[in-house]
Amino acid sequence: MDDISYKTYKNLIDEHILDFLPEIDHKSITLYDAMKYSLTAGGKRLRPILLLASCEFVGGDIGTAIPYACAMEYIHTYSLIHDDLPAMDDDELRRGLPTNHMVYGEAMAILAGDGLLTSAFEAMNKDMLLYLDDSVKLKRRIRAIYEISKGAGCRGMVAGQVADMEAENKQCSKEMLDYIHFNKTAALIAASVRAGAYLGGATEKQLRDLTGYAENLGLAFQIADDILDVCGDEQEMGKKAGNDEKKHKATYPCLYSLEECKAYLKDLTETAMSFLECYYDEAEFFNTFAEEMVARGK
Repeated sequence: MDDISYKTYKNLIDEHILDFLPEIDHKSITLYDAMKYSLTAGGKRLRPILLLASCEFVGGDIGTAIPYACAMEYIHTYSLIHDDLPAMDDDELRRGLPTNHMVYGEAMAILAGDGLLTSAFEAMNKDMLLYLDDSVKLKRRIRAIYEISKGAGCRGMVAGQVADMEAENKQCSKEMLDYIHFNKTAALIAASVRAGAYLGGATEKQLRDLTGYAENLGLAFQIADDILDVCGDEQEMGKKAGNDEKKHKATYPCLYSLEECKAYLKDLTETAMSFLECYYDEAEFFNTFAEEMVARGK
């Protein structure tokens, strides 16, 4: 993989983030405005960046993966809009700005999330139609879309959200906690990496190694978030700290001390990096990415 920085990947996503939204009739222009509001409100772009990096890591052309990377951010953004709703986490701030429903109202926020989710699949399927005469590239895209669908749906993020809601105000075992966060957070991160790998034409070994990396990274990312909610800086996070405890959410600090959480975070990060040891310097981007997960939770 060429030494392309996180910032370069992020700039590429930001440059194209609105390109794949469908044209919306002026009579429904508020829908477009609401979708655009949350898409352009900032964010780390972690999932689409991992998709592009994985595609390039296995020898693919990231230019051809941009529709899928942007679609991944559409899906992630829809999940945040719905997460913030009064019926879910009832948050008023996201990335330092008023949440979507605070600006556009609850009904429009729901529809904006629906619009982003369906726009993601419209963007990916529109790209797939360009390769009907190339069976190899078409199969790669079908596999990528399947991975994204699975990671975002009832065997991934949505399942994790359900378990997370039902675990509120209850004693939660480590097994259930891992289930919640593997699905709620890690599944979509793993889907991003696997989709990028498929688009780039990964070998079976590359796919296995990247999957192991992503699954451990995804859990590490969630633990870092849990730690930040306890002791993070609200300005840096762009949202209020202490929300998890206030809402009696199932989090790692509920079961473990902060020191134990930090040790688990470090262990997961090291395990993630171990999957890519055989690639040496070619895995530098992914190693740096993982190390930053530990830094977030310190």
